[in-house]
Amino acid sequence: MQAVAARPAGAINNVLKVLLIVGTLAFLAIIGWNLRDTTVQEGDRAPMFTVHTDQGQEITPEHFGGKVLVLNFWATWCAPCITEIPSLNEFQRKFGDKGVVVLAVSVDKNSQKYKRFLERFKLAFETYRDPNSNISSSYGTFQYPETYVIKDGRVVRKYISDQNWLSSDIDQYVQSLL
Repeated sequence: MQAVAARPAGAINNVLKVLLIVGTLAFLAIIGWNLRDTTVQEGDRAPMFTVHTDQGQEITPEHFGGKVLVLNFWATWCAPCITEIPSLNEFQRKFGDKGVVVLAVSVDKNSQKYKRFLERFKLAFETYRDPNSNISSSYGTFQYPETYVIKDGRVVRKYISDQNWLSSDIDQYVQSLL
């Protein structure tokens, strides 16, 4: 029988060191990949979704029945969200016949509270409830309200926090998109 030559302990230690370094680098790469910024920014293609609104309209970022989609993420328990509703209502009334569609996607989990809110406030724009926050998560939105203005399937403007949708800045900007 032939004896198998034993490897010196130093060679085994070197192999283990290399494996440890490679494993550590792979682990750090995975962490870095998961911590990258996945929020949608101006100029990005709008993440795809399809909803059938509470009013019965099918809406996607590319097909929504207009020229400009104003995608607003909100909730009934969010005070700044409620603050901006009157101006968003007037904004939809002003620009709706010019090709602007406002879609307010609620992240409310309680369907009864959501329905009561809609009955009470009679919103002038399209609404949809996404209790699992699938759509807002795809945009990287976790604070509310947050609004994306979308034209031709691309995000052209992003608003963080509540806005006065009747301001001259927003008015002029939307006019320039039409």
